[in-house]
Amino acid sequence: MSYLETTHNVYKEAALTPDIGLCCTTNPIWELPGLKIPKIMQEMNYGCGSTVHARDLTNNPKMLYVGVGGGMELLQFAYFNRQKGGVIGVDVVDEMLEASRKNFMEAEAQNPWFKSEFVDLKKGDAMNLPVEDNSIDVAAQNCLFNIFKADDLKKAIAEMYRVLKPHGRLVMSDPTCEQHMNDELRNDERLRALCLSGSLPIAEYVKALTDAGFGTIEIRARKPYRILDPKNYPTDELIYIESIEVAAIKDPMPADGPCVFTGKAAIYYGADNYFDDKAGHVLLKNQPLAICDKTAATLQALNRDDIYFSESTFHYDGGGCC
Repeated sequence: MSYLETTHNVYKEAALTPDIGLCCTTNPIWELPGLKIPKIMQEMNYGCGSTVHARDLTNNPKMLYVGVGGGMELLQFAYFNRQKGGVIGVDVVDEMLEASRKNFMEAEAQNPWFKSEFVDLKKGDAMNLPVEDNSIDVAAQNCLFNIFKADDLKKAIAEMYRVLKPHGRLVMSDPTCEQHMNDELRNDERLRALCLSGSLPIAEYVKALTDAGFGTIEIRARKPYRILDPKNYPTDELIYIESIEVAAIKDPMPADGPCVFTGKAAIYYGADNYFDDKAGHVLLKNQPLAICDKTAATLQALNRDDIYFSESTFHYDGGGCC
């Protein structure tokens, strides 16, 4: 049995018998004005963060969500669109698709504005999406890509890139880990399916995205997630896993490499009202400017004594230098 078959079986069972906290419990239950999340959707909440960000969802974007779970984030996305087929949900597990369909009936009963036809559920593989090229404004996945091994991850990211429109964005939440994991952990198919042993370091995760062609990467949140301890897992040391929320934007790749925002800022405090580096970056006096890591390195190389640079906060809300 391959690791993908193990994953399929884990989530088939999770669809037939909801397992609260099966793998992930940190996905917030956003109940926006006029939006009620059915209890069954909360019980089938298998994400590790949120992919629902209002600033991504203006002007009725066409949306794609891969790995539907119990349908909670599909419902949240539909809240911002409210058009027939405005949101596409793709999953390879028949039972999960059927569970979502049933959950949408409950959502209709609790939300007068919602219609199940707002979400077009399709059976499909993340590595072969049943979606046209350049047709999606916002694509999302929550706690799915960390399950994939390297070659499959590359295919899944390439598929998301293919279906996005130019300047469209891929919004994700996944576990990450900066520590070494031994081969026993990495090769444990169930632990991988449970969103634990497939966790990559952030730098590797970001590189997989930029290698696919995404020119802008935003790290929006970095949060505690799980501990793998020697008493319960095959490890000699305590392993700390975090979850991150990331947006990868299908911008053209800059000639000098991708713009990766990790929450750094620059503050100019010199004698003038502003500092202009003549390369497109203007720092107003005592006004923090969010900067990508590339711009931070360029400005720091100037060795000025009137610009302060913050460390990466791994929290970026937009309005940056690029």
